[in-house]
Amino acid sequence: MTTLLWGVLPYVAFALLVAGLIWRYRYDKYGWTTRSSQVHESKLLNIASPAFHYGILFVLAGHLVGLFVPRSWTDSIGAREHTYHLFSLYGGTAAGALAVAGILLIIHRRRTHAPVFRATTVNDKLMYVVLIAAIWMGMAAKLTHVSGDGYNYRASIAPWARSLFTLQPRTDLMEGVPVLYRAHATIGMALIALVPYTRLVHLFSPPVQYLLRPYVVYRSRGPRQLGPRPERRSWERTGV
Repeated sequence: MTTLLWGVLPYVAFALLVAGLIWRYRYDKYGWTTRSSQVHESKLLNIASPAFHYGILFVLAGHLVGLFVPRSWTDSIGAREHTYHLFSLYGGTAAGALAVAGILLIIHRRRTHAPVFRATTVNDKLMYVVLIAAIWMGMAAKLTHVSGDGYNYRASIAPWARSLFTLQPRTDLMEGVPVLYRAHATIGMALIALVPYTRLVHLFSPPVQYLLRPYVVYRSRGPRQLGPRPERRSWERTGV
């Protein structure tokens, strides 16, 4: 079971991710979208969507640092284990809570607005369940080990995660990991495999081009020119 969960399942999840992205791009290119429902309701969405997106971005950043930045690197800049633990505890919990709050608001919006609810698919419901379970389980694992320096996952889970890229997974490192952390990692792998088959696929198409495109200039016609533009002779100056 250890080999299956920590030596096989990660590669299965990654294979499903890559295969799903290729399939989606080749055969469902026009479905590569969030299927926005903003046209049906925008007031609540303007609160829920930023909360979720900012929260999940901080969650992903925390995972990248925790899993792929070795402890020796953080020690070299003076961030000792207790400091790192406190930053991870409070920062990670706040980011997770913000993301969960955003998701719950999104679900509430979908459930209470009929047009939005009708646009919600079974695929969406499954995605919300797995996404909430992954974030909630990570928060529970972190909050269960708050005393002292907490659980040092950088000595077990992080080296295991990095070993996957060498194609020599160190499955033995996961044997002594607390149950909540293992559950969080398992649900996380399921979420990775699910991404290209849901609206989460837009994660791989961030609007980076908006940072590089020219400014869009908007010019007001002024209060005197609202409505149809008055007729004028071609030799008259503008504004006459």
